[in-house]
Amino acid sequence: MKVLLINGSPHKDGCTFTALSEVAKTLEKRDIKTKNFWIGNNPIKDCIGCGACVTKGTCVFADANYKELVEECKSANGIVVGSPVYYGGPTGAICSLLDRIFYSAGKYLTGKPGAAIVSCRRGGASAAFDRLNKYFTINKMPVVASQYWNSVHGNKPEETVQDLEGMQTMRTLGENMAYLLKSMDKAGLKKPEYEVPTKTNLIR
Repeated sequence: MKVLLINGSPHKDGCTFTALSEVAKTLEKRDIKTKNFWIGNNPIKDCIGCGACVTKGTCVFADANYKELVEECKSANGIVVGSPVYYGGPTGAICSLLDRIFYSAGKYLTGKPGAAIVSCRRGGASAAFDRLNKYFTINKMPVVASQYWNSVHGNKPEETVQDLEGMQTMRTLGENMAYLLKSMDKAGLKKPEYEVPTKTNLIR
């Protein structure tokens, strides 16, 4: 089994990476492989709502980040998405990439456990955490919880590790992700059979 850890920070080895690494240590201790995926710090295209992916099966913007992440999602058994808090929410870059991934390739993640973690200096963690969790709930993914909101505090990695409760929250998240993945594997159940989505426009 493998869990994909997506680092949505422009800083490759910053506070978000530090938090994700703590989750990874616990998963590896439970014999679950992890793969780190850093989205980088170059501009990422937004979803433009063209709908072409519905017929093409892929986003019209074939940038390397998108293509690589789709392939990683196919082989992952679960994902953890991490982001620093910018103005009370996740980074624009991670939201832009996830909007495109989930709209055009969400089928590769449906039914797989997902979790979000956020890193902030002081406030905004709960709003950013809520924003990221919406990707999972809309895509029929079990959301993995911890002992508190999945957040750490600090302005530098060395400050993040001083947040003892935050780091423990990351380890508990790793334990819960491992438990859920192993339970699902042991049960050997097929994914649920979903109805064809019914979409109702509220103005009609």
